[in-house]
Amino acid sequence: MTRPETPLLDRVAGPADLRELSDANLAKLADELRSEVVSAVSETGGHLGSSLGVVELSVAIHAVFNTPADKLIWDVGHQCYPHKVLTGRRDRMRTLRQKDGLSGFTRRSESPYDPFGAAHSSTSISAALGFTIGRDMGQPTGDAIAVIGDGSISAGMAYEALNNAGAEGRRMFVILNDNEMSIAPPVGAMSSYLSQLYANEPLAMMRTMADEFADAMPGPMRDGLKRAKALVTGAHPRGTLFEDLGFEYVGPIDGHDMSQLLPVLRTARARATGPVLIHVCTVKGKGYAPAEQSADKYHGVSKFDVATGTQAKSKPNAPSYTSVFGQSLTAEAARDPSVVAITAAMPSGTGVNIMADRLPARVFDVGIAEQHAVTCAAGMAASGLKPFCAIYSTFLQRGYDQIVHDVALQNLPVRFAIDRAGLVGADGATHAGAFDVGYLSALPNMVVMAASDEAELQDMVATAAAYDKGPIAFRYPRGSGTGVEMPERGTPLEIGKGKVLQEGSDVALLSFGAHLDETWRAARMLEEQGLSVTVADARFAKPLDTALLERLATTHQMLVTVEQGSVGGFGAMVLHHLAGEGLLDRGLKVRTMTLPDRFIDQASPDQMYLDAGLTAQDMVHTVQEALQPTVSNVTTLKR
Repeated sequence: MTRPETPLLDRVAGPADLRELSDANLAKLADELRSEVVSAVSETGGHLGSSLGVVELSVAIHAVFNTPADKLIWDVGHQCYPHKVLTGRRDRMRTLRQKDGLSGFTRRSESPYDPFGAAHSSTSISAALGFTIGRDMGQPTGDAIAVIGDGSISAGMAYEALNNAGAEGRRMFVILNDNEMSIAPPVGAMSSYLSQLYANEPLAMMRTMADEFADAMPGPMRDGLKRAKALVTGAHPRGTLFEDLGFEYVGPIDGHDMSQLLPVLRTARARATGPVLIHVCTVKGKGYAPAEQSADKYHGVSKFDVATGTQAKSKPNAPSYTSVFGQSLTAEAARDPSVVAITAAMPSGTGVNIMADRLPARVFDVGIAEQHAVTCAAGMAASGLKPFCAIYSTFLQRGYDQIVHDVALQNLPVRFAIDRAGLVGADGATHAGAFDVGYLSALPNMVVMAASDEAELQDMVATAAAYDKGPIAFRYPRGSGTGVEMPERGTPLEIGKGKVLQEGSDVALLSFGAHLDETWRAARMLEEQGLSVTVADARFAKPLDTALLERLATTHQMLVTVEQGSVGGFGAMVLHHLAGEGLLDRGLKVRTMTLPDRFIDQASPDQMYLDAGLTAQDMVHTVQEALQPTVSNVTTLKR
């Protein structure tokens, strides 16, 4: 593949080299950087649109601030590809999101230019304030700069941080990357004028001068400015919410115009004495026509052809779990007008967009606000509705207190649809659904299920819709199903009942969730060694099928539990019950196969489960070690 010509970028080994370039060359460098990012991501896939939107901003920040002594913190981090190219990682960009390659997010262990790791939203301002306090208490750190998007800043944590930072009054910088707002010509003219003022006047005078200029503008231009600032407008017309919180507010400015970005950032750095918020307007996918013209702005892409933008997507052999959930939920909602869906800024990621297309008035996207989503769902349930709260496993962690206090404690029938259960591939540890079984099973009143395939997921959606005695959760992985035959509609399951899929007498393999196929492979391998193997699908972690457990424990030499979750989950629930019933006192060998007690780095899902020790071969090895004399005797007899 032909790579772009980048003569200026080729001279940049790190941010210090940017500070030697003229402003004109920095603008040219930004163009080269954009081409380099497009070229790299075309070979790896990843978050392209958000990265293209901050190319100029990345160049300007590193040219003005003294990184890495000054701490640059990218909220979420999915827009950090230009930053990575500029900070000595250009030669590894084509390993992005791959095993042993660069992370798709910022990561402290990867570079000193990543002072704070991210992948979940709305954390940057809190972290920046923490660095700022450290600096003021004598730690060897410079200024802190948080770059946060207009979506992320809508979350409660961001406002908590703004409130605290404003009250502290310490010198720090928040850059609001607003890619929802287009800059009309009047606003562009205003921004150009302000950028000239910023270069010559103290920050304390900026708002006054801007307001005086605005008052002198014709009505339509004045209205344009008001629209541009509407996102942050406070109660009184001449201020903003940020100013009310104690920040100096600068902007809005054009985030793709280096002649505005550079003087504003330089002046802010030179003259700020307290917290400053710089409002920068950008365009997601900027500078790459296929991205700009796409509905999702190429937010997340697979490998693609640079010339056409055509993505290389393989056709799956089975529907995705996400689409099965969305279609099943829509079918339940069509039959029951009390069924509603709620999600936190992930309608397409969770599949509720399928329901929204058909029943838009009954789908609620609350933005990046998982805490609010959970408690809002609790209120819906208390009102008599049947809410399905669809949130990724890793993001549901953000609403845990609300699950405990607002849902479980009140025994409200909220249905939790937990996508991205288990290991998820290229997004790595930050998005792995490892902990939900443990943290939900610990709660009184909670029912916890896991689907072994897409047909069982359809049944679990029907089960959740029919269950009204309290909260209920079901988990399912990312990606395609197993290709099983799908019934026309789901059938509610009996609560707390698993099923035996194959009867044996030596070893019982009890699978919880989507690792059932791998469990079947292990069973076949064990049978080749002469062992008689039972395979069972637990379906429920809570309530456990205690009758099934006791049957397996009393009729086999060994019981192995298998799950796509952490220590402290399904296997722990099984062990707790067996110990309480004295079933571990009779010579039964029990092994729990879980994710290890460490975070698993990005790779393909298969590679990650290999790393985690959860392959069929790992199951066989676990049985062989436990039953070594028995396995040897059986093999000898077979020969």
